[in-house]
Amino acid sequence: MNGSQNSKPNSSRIIKKRLSQDQVRLLEASFDAGRKLEPERKFQLARELGVPPRQIAVWYQNKRARWRSQSLELDHSTLQARLESVLADKKRLEREVEGLRVELRRAHETMFGLGQVAESKAQAQAQAQQLASCGDSSSLNNDDVGVQFEELYACLMVGNGDIGTNNECDEVNYERDFWV
Repeated sequence: MNGSQNSKPNSSRIIKKRLSQDQVRLLEASFDAGRKLEPERKFQLARELGVPPRQIAVWYQNKRARWRSQSLELDHSTLQARLESVLADKKRLEREVEGLRVELRRAHETMFGLGQVAESKAQAQAQAQQLASCGDSSSLNNDDVGVQFEELYACLMVGNGDIGTNNECDEVNYERDFWV
């Protein structure tokens, strides 16, 4: 039953024959010369190849679709390669920026650290001079002030100036009477 319903007489069916390699080469050359098929050109090719004009039109339509797809694939591949290159450059630049940030941070720490050391030393000298000026200058000689300065500076550097912390600076003799 299905066979009788689906079968059509062969006379009403148009049988398209497959193009030979020579016919395809001629169509390819024609396509390379011009992608658009004019009606006159279609009939001329149909006569030369011995195929219906509609088959020529369909071949051209399919060829244009394949050509567009290949062109898009090529464009996509080119863009993909450029994207990968740009992303690699971006990652390289990000690593370079991070390295420069680390270097800048170290430079700031070094500058800040040196400034802090110089500031601590200046404060220690000022405190030593203040202590020396509070007492009778005849009772203190310059060597004692120098030693006191060194001890005070060491305490400030080791203990960050915290009096009462347990470190070797606590053992400094604070009982010396500077007011005599």
